[in-house]
Amino acid sequence: MGQKKKLAEAEQQQSPTDTAHKPSFKKPRLGPPLTLGSQRSIYFCQSPKDHSARLGSEFFDQPAVSLARALLGQVLVRQLGDGTELRGCIVETEAYLGPEDEAAHSRGGRQTPRNRSMFMKPGTLYVYLIYGMYFCMNVSSQGDGACVLLRALEPLGGLETMRQLRSTLRKGTISRALKDRELCSGPSKLCQALAIDKSFDQRDLAQDEAIWLEHGSLESSAPAVVTAARIGIGRAGEWAQKPLRFYIRGNPWVSVVDKGAEQNTQA
Repeated sequence: MGQKKKLAEAEQQQSPTDTAHKPSFKKPRLGPPLTLGSQRSIYFCQSPKDHSARLGSEFFDQPAVSLARALLGQVLVRQLGDGTELRGCIVETEAYLGPEDEAAHSRGGRQTPRNRSMFMKPGTLYVYLIYGMYFCMNVSSQGDGACVLLRALEPLGGLETMRQLRSTLRKGTISRALKDRELCSGPSKLCQALAIDKSFDQRDLAQDEAIWLEHGSLESSAPAVVTAARIGIGRAGEWAQKPLRFYIRGNPWVSVVDKGAEQNTQA
């Protein structure tokens, strides 16, 4: 989200991909069936098979900052066409506040075909392409033009399928198997791992059959939430420094750690 300066900077937050090859959701299963067991998070203990825990429209109907924090610890579920479920706990988000926010695509209140989702009802997905090769996924919040960018997930289920999707879509060397830590630790990485593309733009996260959000049960000793500056929006003036990025302190799946912000959180 925002004005990103160059591809090298984007490498911290997202991984190269090949848009010429898009995953077919109807092709044979890419990996073994979903298994959780050892993949359960040590940071978030949740019930991965409880479909009744799906979050409804009312959850998303809150201001961007509030939603960005509330999304932490919730479980994002992506169901592929063959029934495979990919699951990840949201561990990092960024809030974009709408027309006043110089880093938002909706700055100045401008509406375009590209950003129309930002002005739709809370819970609408806003998926856009940058550099002609990276997808980023956002969730609209309360307020016209406001949304939350999903920056990182902690994979919980379907890791081998995620690994194959990431290896298929990323550019560069593909001989090395991706580590778990690399699967969803950035906005475009998580889109690759979950097979998210532009076709998901304007979908309703509260109603869609292929992607939804479920309650995550935070442990009583849940780590602190770190509040830091957003990533890759250096051209946004004072807005580049505003503390609108939120992540779980100590979680290894966070894309970029801010030591200074963590010291402030600890203080």
